[in-house]
Amino acid sequence: MAVTWDELAEIARGMPGVESSSHYGTPAFKVKGKMFVRLHQSGAWAVLHVGGLEERDHLVETNPVCYGLTDHYRDYPLVLLRLETADRDEALVALKRSWRLRAPARLRDSPA
Repeated sequence: MAVTWDELAEIARGMPGVESSSHYGTPAFKVKGKMFVRLHQSGAWAVLHVGGLEERDHLVETNPVCYGLTDHYRDYPLVLLRLETADRDEALVALKRSWRLRAPARLRDSPA
């Protein structure tokens, strides 16, 4: 089952410390000022933080239908999530992981 930006946005809004914002002119969500997800300017992808370049490359290699990469993101721990083909459950796990990577410890450790 695919996921929409609106579904990701609804989940993101409910996470501790999250604020709606924009990033490069597109809707985004930040936790304590750090962007953890944004809508790609194409509207077809979400941009998410990952744990590092190796993790990102692993996601792209093992699930290229769901994850992608452009030259622009090659040097950054970010991955593109294709909204129309991403499994909803996997997308939500990726969103929550991205939030955890960017959130301060006091928020990560609080009951949500």
